[in-house]
Amino acid sequence: MNNVKKTVLLGLFVSQALILSLIESWISIPTPVPGVKLGLANIITVIAIIFFGFREAVSVVIVRCVLSSIFGGGGWMLFLFSVTGGVLSAVVMSVLFKSGNNKFSITGISIAGAISHNIGQILIAALLMKDLAVAVVLPVLLISGCIMGFFVGLVSSFLENALRKTKIFE
Repeated sequence: MNNVKKTVLLGLFVSQALILSLIESWISIPTPVPGVKLGLANIITVIAIIFFGFREAVSVVIVRCVLSSIFGGGGWMLFLFSVTGGVLSAVVMSVLFKSGNNKFSITGISIAGAISHNIGQILIAALLMKDLAVAVVLPVLLISGCIMGFFVGLVSSFLENALRKTKIFE
């Protein structure tokens, strides 16, 4: 794939991830703890890992987080939580995907990404607050992360199959 095509496709990935992130910010999930999200933008992260690799996927995550915090109005704190969880998630998913030989399904990789995203956000919260007590919400976040990670994985798997048929990444 030539550089122009790659740049255009990555730009499309960033825009799609940004749109999904902004849509998600308008959806309120009634839970007893803050931070439970659908993780829709992670669909694009998974697809970026599959078709481009780690470096490009992390680039998509970082640019999406910057733009999302600007357009979503969350500012510096939203960016910090989002980028920490997003990058850690991309690292974990990339490692599992690269381990090869279909050891992990896309759904399993996505669940691991959702869990690591939640852990990353709790770690940054604990660092900022200088208190590990924030980890009390981790069980709820991990359960919701598994559920949402499963959903994101299913959608990502379907999307991967559909995109392979288009031959756009050749």
